[in-house]
Amino acid sequence: MKQKIIGKGAESIIILEKDFVIKNRISKSYRHPELDKKIIKRRTKAENKLLTKASSIISSPIPEKSNEENKIKMPYIKGKKLSENLNKFSLKEQKKILKKIGKSIAKLHKNDIIHGDLTTSNMILKEDKTFIIDFGLGFISKKIEDKAVDLHLLKQALIAKHFKNSEILIKDALKEYEKVLGKKESKKIFERIIAIEKRGRYRH
Repeated sequence: MKQKIIGKGAESIIILEKDFVIKNRISKSYRHPELDKKIIKRRTKAENKLLTKASSIISSPIPEKSNEENKIKMPYIKGKKLSENLNKFSLKEQKKILKKIGKSIAKLHKNDIIHGDLTTSNMILKEDKTFIIDFGLGFISKKIEDKAVDLHLLKQALIAKHFKNSEILIKDALKEYEKVLGKKESKKIFERIIAIEKRGRYRH
């Protein structure tokens, strides 16, 4: 069966095989072989578990059941990557997409799922659904700080890649986030985002 490499990172190689994506974690030569095997097994298991949980809450690829210790197999989401396509849409359409994203992130955070890399490169638009992919840096946390950092990353990604409408889009996403999570919880997270941004400014 023909395979095609569609992505390569420090931790893994992403392979497209027919209608499936296979995420293959890479061994690190600087690690002891036994330790390397354990780390890969643990991280693959954790990501698989996180993906399974996330896909029951939001639009996200559902991983296949597998005994592989270094691979995650999931359906290929054939759609438009937002990092490459968001700017091509009308403002009305962009706002609609960001509202859905804000809602999805709130649902994840409500279940204490932190994505860890909320950029538009990890978001795919398929028909009327926006899929959030790649939970490789994700984890479970109840901490306000972790949820605030997640949203801060989204803000930074929108400013960097979609600057023209970033202010409006951030506002729309956070408004929907607040509706799902509730004012009380959202307020704490939004206040922490401001604190994180201030810390960033003081470093420069």
